Amino acid sequence: MTSYISLPMYSANIDQRLRIIAGKCINCSIILYPQRLVCTRCGSKNFDLVPLSGLGELYTFSVIHGGGAPSEFDDEQTMTGDVICGIVDLFEGPRIIARLADIEASQLKIGLNVEAVVRRLYDQEGILRYGVKFVPST
Repeated sequence: MTSYISLPMYSANIDQRLRIIAGKCINCSIILYPQRLVCTRCGSKNFDLVPLSGLGELYTFSVIHGGGAPSEFDDEQTMTGDVICGIVDLFEGPRIIARLADIEASQLKIGLNVEAVVRRLYDQEGILRYGVKFVPST
């Protein structure tokens, strides 16, 4: 299992991922994050770009123990133990899969208010990869 992303692909959409910019379908107004080429609801190819707040609620979560995470996370798992992932319902509508941070597995609960922060994800091909993780809202 791997979450390999080539450097050109990573570079091509980093602005959208780090700034949490979604596509809002001009036809039916659904908000898609990450943005797609074609609307999943109506098939339109016309979108406006809209920044999202980065605020949401934890829908569900999973704690990956002892070597169960993709190889990119080996160093992190060695240093910190568990890798925590969740599904977050963003307040603007999209439901996304995301890494969770700054919380112990025992503190996780469905419905927890969370907010997006930019954090280091992993080192791949000698380049540090950054992305959005979610932390408990303050």
